Amino acid sequence: MSAPAPALGDWPPDLLADNGALLLARLREHFEGLHDLPVRSPSTPADVRALLRREPPAEPQDFAAILADTFADVVPHLVQWNHPGFHAYIPNSSSGPGILAETLAAALNPNAMLWHTSPAASALEETVLGWIAGLAGYPQDADGVLLSGASTATFTALAAARDALPGLDIRRRGLTGRTDVPTLRVHTSDQAHSSVDKAAIALGVGLDNVVRLPADAAYRLDPAVLDAALRADREAGLLPMAVVATLGTTATGAVDPVGDLAGVCARHGVWLHVDAAYGGLWRVADAVRAALPDAAAADSIVVNPHKVLFTPMHASALYCRRPGALAGAFRLVPEILRTDDDGAPTDYMNRSLELGRSFKALKLWWIIRSFGTRGIGERLGHQARLAATLRERVAAEPGWELTATSPLPVVCLRHRPSDAGPHTLDALNARILRRVNAGGEVFLSHAVLRDGYTLRVAFGNIHTREQDADRVWDVLRAAAEKES
Repeated sequence: MSAPAPALGDWPPDLLADNGALLLARLREHFEGLHDLPVRSPSTPADVRALLRREPPAEPQDFAAILADTFADVVPHLVQWNHPGFHAYIPNSSSGPGILAETLAAALNPNAMLWHTSPAASALEETVLGWIAGLAGYPQDADGVLLSGASTATFTALAAARDALPGLDIRRRGLTGRTDVPTLRVHTSDQAHSSVDKAAIALGVGLDNVVRLPADAAYRLDPAVLDAALRADREAGLLPMAVVATLGTTATGAVDPVGDLAGVCARHGVWLHVDAAYGGLWRVADAVRAALPDAAAADSIVVNPHKVLFTPMHASALYCRRPGALAGAFRLVPEILRTDDDGAPTDYMNRSLELGRSFKALKLWWIIRSFGTRGIGERLGHQARLAATLRERVAAEPGWELTATSPLPVVCLRHRPSDAGPHTLDALNARILRRVNAGGEVFLSHAVLRDGYTLRVAFGNIHTREQDADRVWDVLRAAAEKES
């Protein structure tokens, strides 16, 4: 029997172990019944607030009661992203080794800001960054850093691109009140992620100077269109700061021709950042690798293990092949953080805005070692095959059509009865999506493409089996029959 929690101080170790066993037992039940749970339960904001809005207790409460309340009042009202029927947005899933690694990292709670503050955390980050760069096909000796997400990474890369502009010294002198700095511009596709716009806002470039170029018929950034836009900027006295290409757009999973874009950027002397948050790590799958362009020529690239490598959020890896460019933008060391460590170790706080840094490398180390790169590739290949099978079914089914193609496992489709006009078609597919998601068996999202409203089915969850993919198609057809 564990001793009760003391009046002061933390739980004693035996109580931690007992309560941890209670949690693991509940997680075992959760995962054993996962395929029978709804992905999303119907509720209103008022319902959820009524369950959870309460005053904090003045006296300690028993952990078993807290755990019971959590699984009764919180878990059922989460959208279950780590569920085999979750196919919305860009699915991410956490695996067993990642879950346990997060537990250990939380228990030890190191701060990986300096080599001095946690040498093994920094050394492990070096190792893991090299592994992931290799998986993504990027130079393994590039400067890298683990961050919280692709939005932070894109901001960080564009800040480095801005501060690398020759002769402007923006890091020291800033932009305010200066007349010697031309208007800075960021060029990207009209399919690029909104994080490009947010970075432009934060960096003082402004939304008006994010040039969203029209994508081609396959929703890719056209190198010829980019070349013309960069020439037009120069002729107008504007200064292109960076280009952002995408490997795996959010809407359709489109893959920009990075090699050709890199050639255009090199001719114009413009930094190329590649948002490969979703698509970059699918190179690990044999079935996908050949369809992805080589991104090694990009000045910077971001890939997201928490989107692809079955890693709990958050874990994003940013790389830059311009030595010292990240640190050149962000290195600022107050006296309290100065050290005399020998061996020129990397202080990762110098490569981004983040000072305090969690131990993200541990979960990546555990996951890659637990599954092996071949095992990860086989798991991703399984997801790619599920998407290919769904595409085949859609193409063969009267009244259904594919609305975009991608080498990644994102399937864009819609129901198209022969008698439906454009406006009717959009409304019909919106109703189908609402019906599908209300049923709770699967959860999907949508996009609006050139020819209208489309449904999206994205694969990538480590728990998704063939029968789960079959269920998606059955649920879609049943919803379409009821709404038509």
